[in-house]
Amino acid sequence: MNILELSEQEIFRRRSLEELRALGINPYPADEYVVTGYAREILDTFQDDAPRREVRVAGRVMGRRIMGKASFLELQDSTGRIQIYITRDEICPGEDKTLYNNVVKKLMDIGDFIGVEGEVFRTQMGEISVHASSLTFLSKALRPLPVVKEKDGQTFDSFTDPELRFRQRYVDLVVNSHVKDIFLKRTKIFNAMRQFFNERGYIEVDTPVLQPIPGGAAARPFITHHNALDIPLYLRIANELYLKRLIVGGFEGVYEFSRNFRNEGMDRTHNPEFTAMEIYVSYKDYNWMMEFTERMLEFICLEVLGTTKVKVGDREIDFKAPFKRITMLDAIQEHTGIDISQMGEDELRATCKKLGVEVDESMGVGKMIDEIFGEKCEGSYIQPTFITDYPKEMSPLTKEHRSNPRLTERFELMVNGKELANAYSELNDPIDQRERFEEQLRLSEKGDDEAMFIDADFLRALEYGMPPTSGMGIGMDRLVMLLTGQESIQEVLFFPQMRPEKVAPRDKKEVFIAAGIPEAWVPVLHKAGYLTLESVRAEEKPGRLLQQLQDIKKKYQLDLEPLTLEIVTAWTTIGGAQ
Repeated sequence: MNILELSEQEIFRRRSLEELRALGINPYPADEYVVTGYAREILDTFQDDAPRREVRVAGRVMGRRIMGKASFLELQDSTGRIQIYITRDEICPGEDKTLYNNVVKKLMDIGDFIGVEGEVFRTQMGEISVHASSLTFLSKALRPLPVVKEKDGQTFDSFTDPELRFRQRYVDLVVNSHVKDIFLKRTKIFNAMRQFFNERGYIEVDTPVLQPIPGGAAARPFITHHNALDIPLYLRIANELYLKRLIVGGFEGVYEFSRNFRNEGMDRTHNPEFTAMEIYVSYKDYNWMMEFTERMLEFICLEVLGTTKVKVGDREIDFKAPFKRITMLDAIQEHTGIDISQMGEDELRATCKKLGVEVDESMGVGKMIDEIFGEKCEGSYIQPTFITDYPKEMSPLTKEHRSNPRLTERFELMVNGKELANAYSELNDPIDQRERFEEQLRLSEKGDDEAMFIDADFLRALEYGMPPTSGMGIGMDRLVMLLTGQESIQEVLFFPQMRPEKVAPRDKKEVFIAAGIPEAWVPVLHKAGYLTLESVRAEEKPGRLLQQLQDIKKKYQLDLEPLTLEIVTAWTTIGGAQ
């Protein structure tokens, strides 16, 4: 790497790295460092009247105060932070004081990893600390961390820019302790859900991510190609049809935490890859699944949070069962004053126009009803609410309603104005299922690129017989958002999808060389901010450019041929130096 591409801090740290090696210290040792204590546990269990405890701790240096023959470090491990007290003569008992005078005082930087062995004690200021008897260098950090300062409960110079935080989550996790708490809670939510299912005897399974047909949901898929088989494949948009195949095969209840991919837009609640959980249980219906879902969510809240109430922005949401229930058509009538239950396609299209809901010719009855609900109703349901009995056109995989053939036995759980879960009494009539798929094909031919494909193998599986079954899918990322009080899905994904990082246009060195600029001076021009030949040509004051280049040469002690104003002026002239 060219030295001109580095900041002053990065250059300084690389020089420290070289000095450590010159002292015979390996800054990246391979040896295991045995840890016997962690910050949180040490702080929680310390007793002043107990014998002093010997510990070995390891972590990242997050603060340092050098005071002559004694120093204080703040060490951060996976559980929190603890103070390290170092004295010169304790870690350097012999004549050689290099470890303290050179390594601790000069070559160690914030961000470095060290191991410390010593006794736990309380300082005169009352802070529980580790009095170091030995120190081991474990890893040298070559980039400086953002310095986040805390005083009297207030935080200063926070690392808060979302663009930087999401792109550099590794830095975000180091300097913003609350971010790690979100992801620890995410793991607890998954574990609590697994526990709820496993205690009832349901089996966790894995199904394919690469699929020949993107089935189980109405969504636009990602397409890839399998070279050996020379066939197109699709990244999974849902795992529903594979889980139902397993019900056909004889499992009573199966579930999967599924990584799904949908080639659609990104916003505060949507990411192109996301985690969903789907569960299917034989001999159940959607009424049973509603009770099961609300009991599950209440259990998870109590297990993870100790309460059913969560705060999201200014709103308090209570997951205490039972939840409110209302049919979709009643919800639309409640919010618009219009009964659409008997409307055909033309009348429904006119109603959408009257309500100001945007629709197009490719949309059938189901899609238009979905648009009306989304525009006029969905955002109103803040507390957990089951929206039930969807029109048949919206639900091609759902069993016809037992008392109204125009509807299906389906519910969606709305929380904080967004869908959280979706469930059916599953369609197990293979003839009816084939007709529903064919209707989806007609929608696709009209231009609906989210209509479902016909899955012939799934139809074949149904023809072997599937017992009455209820299935439910839940967006795990949205659930984590709700239970951690986050309003953006990016906050609960370690590495959310981002737009390509913006990089300033930069001409290759050959462009500069062709214009008569020596190759050795091209990185210096880049360092001065002249990334393109055009920007050099645009410089109206060659003397200013000359001064910038000479300052950089001096600062970085570069061994380059001297420049003159005449040479630099030629660079800025159209036609260049000859």
